[in-house]
Amino acid sequence: MHHIDLQIEKDIYGANNRIADANAALLAKHGVRAFDLLGAIGSGKTALIERMVPLLSARGLRAGAIAGDVFGDDDFRRIVALGIPAVNANTGKECHLDAHLVEHAIEDLPLDEIDLLFIENVGNMVCPTDFRLGAEKRIVIVSSTEGDDVVNKHPMIFRDGHIGVINKVDLAPLVGANLDRMESDVHRYNPRMPVFRTNLKTGDGVSPLLDAILS
Repeated sequence: MHHIDLQIEKDIYGANNRIADANAALLAKHGVRAFDLLGAIGSGKTALIERMVPLLSARGLRAGAIAGDVFGDDDFRRIVALGIPAVNANTGKECHLDAHLVEHAIEDLPLDEIDLLFIENVGNMVCPTDFRLGAEKRIVIVSSTEGDDVVNKHPMIFRDGHIGVINKVDLAPLVGANLDRMESDVHRYNPRMPVFRTNLKTGDGVSPLLDAILS
């Protein structure tokens, strides 16, 4: 029975990765660079997109987004208000986006009018880790208000990520969060991952983060 479970799991991941590779190829064909945003509910994924869009526009780059949520369109409406092409992707009962859902979302986007695509995953720090979507980089966002042990509790999401963001740095003293501990935990699990400290309410720290995303 255990062997059957492992085989089913392997088949699911294999099928997902084949679609993810096809997504990546389609995006590349249209000259679109895609970035997967991962983090808990309230960490700042949508706020990051809100901060990035005008900075990208100032550089002559056009953004688009896929807003992943279990249910509802709250994040999607915030993104649409930015005036960029966006698709709402509801997962129903699933706690993560998968490559198949992203494939369908991409079909509804004007790819020739987009230079950068943000794929905002469902607010969860466990489920999305195993499902590649076709993005070139994974950006993992945590906030000081989640507690300074949040990184240590979710090692896999950082091991598989490319850029780390610690958000709400202004609130760290109020909640007793040690930002240095959070950053050192990130580097314990992924020594090569650059970490950026941001306050997405004010935009502090966003410009160097964008440079790293585009590098």
